[in-house]
Amino acid sequence: QTTQTQHEAQIIRAPARPPITGLCSIFLAGTTASPDWRAPLTTSLAHLPLTILNPLRPDWDSSWHEDVTFAPFRQQVAWELDMQELADIVVVYFGPGTDAPVSLLELGLCARSGRALVACHMEYRKRGNVQMVCERLGVELL
Repeated sequence: QTTQTQHEAQIIRAPARPPITGLCSIFLAGTTASPDWRAPLTTSLAHLPLTILNPLRPDWDSSWHEDVTFAPFRQQVAWELDMQELADIVVVYFGPGTDAPVSLLELGLCARSGRALVACHMEYRKRGNVQMVCERLGVELL
């Protein structure tokens, strides 16, 4: 699924793969728990000529088997990895009260790239680990 009007952000949600038309692309990595942080960020950027790559998909089913042999899971994770590599900027958000192991993995994949921007809630359980990685690798931490 993708949406865009002239002079507005192109928003691409997994698993869509249309051509990227924005002047800059941003992948929204991070915590998937409520509240949804991606929606207000997307709204605040919607007036800019960007491409926003949102891994949340409306048809996601939490009962899906997380294994490479399960096609819908494989499609989702492949999309996330491809779009994170493609993006000009990777925003990684760590929300409160979560462990977010996949988000930590996403940070690890992009931390040395110079493309990461990290926001970490004060009550994120692994905040110290995020702080150490960002400090060591010179990643901006908000």
